[in-house]
Amino acid sequence: MTSSEILVSAVMPCLNEEKTLGLCIEKIQRAFDEMGVAGEIVVADNGSSDRSVEIAESLGARVVRERRKGYGSALLAGISAARGRIVVMADADDSYDWAVLGDFVRKIDDGYDLVMGNRFKGGIEPGAMPPLHRYLGNPVLSMLARVMYRIPINDFHCGMRAFTRESFDRMKVRTAGMEFATEMVVSASHAGLRIAEIPTRLYPDKRDRPPHLRSFRDGWRHLRFMLTYAPDWLYLVPGGMLSLLGVVGMAMLATGPVEIGKINLGIHFLALASLFTLLGANVIGFGILARLIGARRNPIAPESAIGRLLSWFSLERGLVIGGLFAVTGLIFDGWILAEWVLRGFGDMTGTVHVAFVATTIMLLGVNALFASFLFNMLREEYLG
Repeated sequence: MTSSEILVSAVMPCLNEEKTLGLCIEKIQRAFDEMGVAGEIVVADNGSSDRSVEIAESLGARVVRERRKGYGSALLAGISAARGRIVVMADADDSYDWAVLGDFVRKIDDGYDLVMGNRFKGGIEPGAMPPLHRYLGNPVLSMLARVMYRIPINDFHCGMRAFTRESFDRMKVRTAGMEFATEMVVSASHAGLRIAEIPTRLYPDKRDRPPHLRSFRDGWRHLRFMLTYAPDWLYLVPGGMLSLLGVVGMAMLATGPVEIGKINLGIHFLALASLFTLLGANVIGFGILARLIGARRNPIAPESAIGRLLSWFSLERGLVIGGLFAVTGLIFDGWILAEWVLRGFGDMTGTVHVAFVATTIMLLGVNALFASFLFNMLREEYLG
């Protein structure tokens, strides 16, 4: 059978699944027959030490061996070797019913680029998902992903999904572990692909070995990916909040202590406000640089706040702004120095608050001067 004759490729990652692999392959073959389509079965073996490879080959599946460990590594190898226009992926432990493969293919035929299963709408059989995953892990991680990336998907981690080969090439997925599942959805959204969900039932797996999934390790891998590639939430939101608190605090305390009711806010709170201002500015700077570095993966919309900043910013403007801040702070510090000299190098307690604010402003300016060069270099490197 040539690649031009194959419509659907069923891809399964496999690591010691001899007990269930044959059952999955037979379900796929029956589904192909019922649909009347030419299909292939690709088993992406990730180093099985049991009879998985032997069983797959004896039942007519094509085995692709991937030495690099990991769920994502196995799937990348299997999908890359697939020859069908449409790829359907699911696990080899019979936790997903391969008999419903046709539902995913038909949804792709409706014009969608990526079709996700939704286990919470399709139903979860007793014992199919640990309570920690069902009521905390999956719902919370999916909710965070929806908020961070504005993707209306309710089950980011369902292992059964379908997509076209053309769409997968546009996703540019590359992670090796369980976070592959999240990366696929996020990358599809960034690429402007049409995504849909269909109810999918989850059954208890029929394996006789411990699961490959590790709750906290793999949960952290998903969260780590989401945070790394959502700089607005990782950097800009907390950085903006820190900066706002810091600037308000410095404005209140610039001329001296302030009493609010019975609460006295003095020099220690001004030091904290200065810290918040500097820390917030640095975190915002990291966020802008992260958006630039990620622009090839997640293009920056011209109408977005970052897009407008990029169109307005130039190295020269950055140098002017940084220079104004640095000189302003330096002028105030110079005035304080002159006052100290005029007072015969005596006590300067009354100018401590002003000195804090002036030094903070000067440091912001110096940081901006150097950051402008780095910002400009990365903009040319990643945006051209």
